[in-house]
Amino acid sequence: MEIYLVGGAVRDALLAREHNEQAHVDRDWVVVGTTPEALLARGFVPVGRDFPVFLHPDTREEYALARTERKTAPGYHGFDFHAHPSVTLEDDLARRDLTINAMAIAQVHADTPADAVVIDPHGGLRDLHHKVLRHVTGAFAEDPVRILRLARFAARFADFSVAPETMALMRQMVEHGEVDHLVAERVWQELARGLMERQPSRMFEVLRECGALQRLLPEVDRLWGVPQRADYHPEVDTGVHLMMVLDMSARLAASLPVRFACLCHDLGKGTTPADVLPRHIGHEQRSVHLLRQVCNRWRAPRECRELAEVVAREHGHIHRSSELGAAALLRLLQRCDALRRPQRFDEVLLACECDARGRLGFSEAAYPQRERLLAALALARTVDTAEVATQAREQGLEGDHIGQRVQAAQQDAIAQGMPGP
Repeated sequence: MEIYLVGGAVRDALLAREHNEQAHVDRDWVVVGTTPEALLARGFVPVGRDFPVFLHPDTREEYALARTERKTAPGYHGFDFHAHPSVTLEDDLARRDLTINAMAIAQVHADTPADAVVIDPHGGLRDLHHKVLRHVTGAFAEDPVRILRLARFAARFADFSVAPETMALMRQMVEHGEVDHLVAERVWQELARGLMERQPSRMFEVLRECGALQRLLPEVDRLWGVPQRADYHPEVDTGVHLMMVLDMSARLAASLPVRFACLCHDLGKGTTPADVLPRHIGHEQRSVHLLRQVCNRWRAPRECRELAEVVAREHGHIHRSSELGAAALLRLLQRCDALRRPQRFDEVLLACECDARGRLGFSEAAYPQRERLLAALALARTVDTAEVATQAREQGLEGDHIGQRVQAAQQDAIAQGMPGP
């Protein structure tokens, strides 16, 4: 039985070695020349029923039997796995997606990768040095999830390029309808991971270049080429603006719901009638409608959907909130459910800041709207609503009249505590 460290753990260890950094990665292992029964006898715990992967009895790291794969149906479904003692390490590495993920180190050297001999049958070291994302073999085309994975790696390793032959293969996969068979769970998983990488715009640029974005997220794909008013958006192109907003969300270390809200906030601009361009009147409500389609298609989590809806609907009002008086500020806070969910409102404001700063020449600009709205919220929340309601009832008020009295007190607190527009 031979054991090797494989995949991303090797890649990241080699990258860390090149930059004199410490690698912190999850380790994956391949076991060659043994059987499931032999691993079970050693105390390994099987993971699932149809996959030859086991958990180490002590470290709980994953150990997979060396295997080959054969596709039996379109899309991500339908793969036969062959795990047998006769399957070699080279056989196992050949089924992997990218050359930089198809390297291995013997277990004895896993803790000292700088001294290890790298098993590299597909030129991963070369591509790592030249910063190229390249598929291993034609088997890449058997799994459309690999298009999403490559795009995600492009967002992580933003200075890597995609090999021309790999881009051509991905275009061919899209043309043959492979991405149309992807299941929602896998698409959302890769999309969410890509959004959380250091330059998420790269993911969408790669997907757009190979044609997959039009199939998976046509609402996003159609934004390129749509003009905006240059006095508000010096970058003009809506798709370019969206990519700048996403990268700003990464720069500001935003959460996944905030980054998803950034992705969806301007979807309605892609459906603006040509005769009114470059103005986009009413795009906010159209954006809400379109992002709901996206969420339903790829089963986005509720917290992502809810935050995205608020941002899409209200970002224009939030940008212009410096012009609002106390009454209008309170109505904006209420529409955002800020009084009840202040932490979510803070994320709404962060998404709006990303939108404002994701414009040509505005990346270092201040966003005073955020501070002003948080101050207004803090003032409104100083009102003891229970006490106001009690006093209203003592005066004989009921129903909506009590709510109106509470709102009047909150509006008064905002008006007295901060300057007007």
